[in-house]
Amino acid sequence: MRLPKLSRILATLAATTLAALGAVAVDSAPASAAVRNVCYNTSQAGPFATYANQAASIWNNYTNNINMAQCGSNLMIYYTYGGGSYAQRTSLGNGRVVIDYYQAQQYSPLRIMTHEIGHILGLPDNYNGNCAILMSGGSAGTSCTNPYPSSTEAAQVDRNFGFAARTTATPQVFTGSWPAPATVGAQR
Repeated sequence: MRLPKLSRILATLAATTLAALGAVAVDSAPASAAVRNVCYNTSQAGPFATYANQAASIWNNYTNNINMAQCGSNLMIYYTYGGGSYAQRTSLGNGRVVIDYYQAQQYSPLRIMTHEIGHILGLPDNYNGNCAILMSGGSAGTSCTNPYPSSTEAAQVDRNFGFAARTTATPQVFTGSWPAPATVGAQR
């Protein structure tokens, strides 16, 4: 069962209010609440800020236990020229995502962004080449533009953020999800 849109809006407003007051709201929901806020920041995302917002919306629509909102810096979104896209999770719902500008010219930037945020939400890579599996990353090829998690992936994120499972995920860096661009231009 998906949460009503009004509940998500109220959760976003609450998270934004907390952020304005200087509070961070990743794990601040009361035990009776069904949603945990994952606050992200796109101030360093450059041309990928819109993709980060779209990816957050996808995760909000496909899961029940999280609400991603621009309300803090628990998840920082960056971009780079070369070196590959990757996610660095410091704990569940916290870390940074770096999008490689050149890879995003070959692969769907929204798929890359949603995939890398999936790592922050506790999902591992699944290099099976299946475009229907978001965490298959670049193994599905450059023609795959699917930015949506499968029902299994969404259910795993809900389990990861369920209130019965408040363990912190092991800090980890996820690299190599996207093969290197065929041609890399001059790096800045």
